[in-house]
Amino acid sequence: MFVGVLRLTLHLPEPGSLKSKRHLVRSAIDRVRARFNVSVAEVAENDLWQRSVLGVAAVGNDQAFVNEALDKVADFVASMHGGQILVTARELEIVPYGDGMGEGQMRTLAEAEGGPGWEEVSRAQPPRPRPRPRPGPGEPEED
Repeated sequence: MFVGVLRLTLHLPEPGSLKSKRHLVRSAIDRVRARFNVSVAEVAENDLWQRSVLGVAAVGNDQAFVNEALDKVADFVASMHGGQILVTARELEIVPYGDGMGEGQMRTLAEAEGGPGWEEVSRAQPPRPRPRPRPGPGEPEED
């Protein structure tokens, strides 16, 4: 599993108030969420009229896929709103998380959680069936 984090520092030359800045940033966030399967939020510079910092996160099972998805997000943000949003800095970090699942040796979910694997379960004796209770003298048999 790979987790990618993208930090975009934006310059917004047009807005003359926090209200217009928030409108532009909210629109950009909503469009990114709708188009890409990522999490995105404004993470810094909330009270400045002409600057904003967005944090974007993506998770995938392939590092190249996560890298490509976050690059597309950065390019998309830079191209939206006809130059009203300028990307001034872009930082990308992709962190691998390897727990053995899908990396060579196959494990069951029970093994990943610390339980017995298929081999231990298949070697163990199956549980013996309990005998059915028999009716006593004078009781009718149930079918």
